[in-house]
Amino acid sequence: MEDFFSNSGLLDYLVLRPLSHIELNWELTWDEAENKYIEEDGFSRPLNNLIKEIVSSDVPEKYHNNEDILAEYVIKKMKWPIKKVGNRWVGDDYKSILEQGGFSDINETNLVKAAAGRIHAAIRCGQKNFDSMEDSHQRILATVMSIMLYHRSFYIENYTSYND
Repeated sequence: MEDFFSNSGLLDYLVLRPLSHIELNWELTWDEAENKYIEEDGFSRPLNNLIKEIVSSDVPEKYHNNEDILAEYVIKKMKWPIKKVGNRWVGDDYKSILEQGGFSDINETNLVKAAAGRIHAAIRCGQKNFDSMEDSHQRILATVMSIMLYHRSFYIENYTSYND
C-alpha cells in the first residue's frame, strides 16, 4: 500500500480542492527522492501524515462496517431519516452521512480503517494506485480523506498531523 498514493495526478483535486475554502493552496507536487508530497503551505504535510497513518493502519475485514458505524451515529444522535437498503444507505447523501458521523469518530478511527479497507480492496482488484481506482470507490476514498483533514483542520496552523 505504500506506493498507492505516489505521484497522483488526481489526489489533490479530489481530496484537497474540496477544502480550498479552508486553505487556498491545494495543489500537490510529488518529491521522488523523499517519496512523498512536497510540504508547502496548506494541507500537504497533514496529507502526507494522513497517508502514513492510513497505510500503517490495520486493514479491516469489512471496511463497510466502519462506515456503517458512522451512519448509525447519524441515525441515533442526529435523528436523520436514513436506512440501509441492501448494501446502500438511502435517505441522504452518503458523503454527508460520513462527514456528520465522523464528528463522533474519536481519532477518526473508523474513517482511517474505512480508507485502509478501500485501498486494500482496490489493490486486490488490480488497481495499484489512487489514479487507477474504480471511479465511485475513488470518490468515496477521497471524501473519507477530505473529511479527516477537515475534522483535523485546526491543526493546520502548526502544519502537524493529528497524531504529531
